[in-house]
Amino acid sequence: MKILVVNSGSSSIKYQLLDMDGEKVLCKGLAERIGIPGSRIVHKKSGEKFIFEKPMPNHEEALKYVLELLKDEKVGAIKDYTEIDAVGHRVVHGGEKFVGSVLIDEEVINAIEEFSYLAPLHNPPNLMGIKAIMKLLPEVPNVGVFDTAFHAKMPEKAFLYAIPYEYYEKYKVRRYGFHGTSHRYVSRRAAEILGLDYSKAKIITVHLGNGASIAAVKNGKSVDTSMGFTPLEGLVMGTRSGDLDPSIVTFLMEKEGLTSEEVYTLLNKKSGVYGLTKQFSSDMRDIEDKALENDPVCRLVLDIYEYRIAKYIGAYAAAMNGVDAIVFTAGVGENSPITREEICENYLGYLGIKIDKEKNNIKGEERIISTQDSKVSVLVVPTNEELMIARDTKEIVEKGLKQLEY
Repeated sequence: MKILVVNSGSSSIKYQLLDMDGEKVLCKGLAERIGIPGSRIVHKKSGEKFIFEKPMPNHEEALKYVLELLKDEKVGAIKDYTEIDAVGHRVVHGGEKFVGSVLIDEEVINAIEEFSYLAPLHNPPNLMGIKAIMKLLPEVPNVGVFDTAFHAKMPEKAFLYAIPYEYYEKYKVRRYGFHGTSHRYVSRRAAEILGLDYSKAKIITVHLGNGASIAAVKNGKSVDTSMGFTPLEGLVMGTRSGDLDPSIVTFLMEKEGLTSEEVYTLLNKKSGVYGLTKQFSSDMRDIEDKALENDPVCRLVLDIYEYRIAKYIGAYAAAMNGVDAIVFTAGVGENSPITREEICENYLGYLGIKIDKEKNNIKGEERIISTQDSKVSVLVVPTNEELMIARDTKEIVEKGLKQLEY
């Protein structure tokens, strides 16, 4: 079975074509600057990169060109579109309705549109990709895989905020959590590596990218996660503030004369490590390099970044009444030995964690990095959201299911 995975953003589309017999990536790429001058596709096959510059005024035209590349004699991997058995789509927000991946029909499309008020920057472009593929490949089944679905069954004690209950009833203001497909993939993979029964394990997954979140995965279910009603809550991130006293918002609006939109931009795009370093950089690689050169500002920012992560790990160990494994993943989690080492050695010794510095000296590799006598296993597991989307798509289509429940 060949499955096309589509991740449609506001001005870009990531795609992968996978052969699920062996779970091989046949080709992949990124269509970028859609609707903007200078649009192009960066396409990869067998380790080779190809760049095609072409006007792409909208998502339908971009996906039409992507499909042409998939069957191109030189850079493609299929001879005809009939070889594509299904398409899996990343969708950011599924509200409370979707607790797993679903076969997309008109009812699902309407629900995604309904939840767009919860993710106005993400759900609309996700829908553009879905509608474009349904028009271009009308006979091919489509499956939606939601970032929020893995967290959808968190207990009320974890997802409710202590504000008047009517706002939950009226507007569904609650913790939703994000990066769910990543947390689900790496927690399952960690259990496989360690030989743990996933349905009985206690795993903390640490997804550290420019956006970052942590999840407590108990008995195969997400029971808490650091991102909340939006992806702004939780950890210190590249440009996002993470947790802060809500009164800071009204204080800044009053003192600086800021509008709600300006505060939103401030906290989402001008804060985090970018704001703390006085706009030096939002890239943790830059921060680490300067910190290792004893730059006092970057050293402090790295300490703040690691401290917040360690606090959440400690909180989730308490929430699950123990922890079997901690998993680092995503850009920083997979590629920063110093961050992993400092978090574990400076803060998590009370859990009996011991890091093997030699094993930890890796980037982007799957490995156990704790010592044999460490009471909690610590791993690096590169995330693979596209594979998770493809697996769900395959299962739904092969079994004739309407919805998977995690």
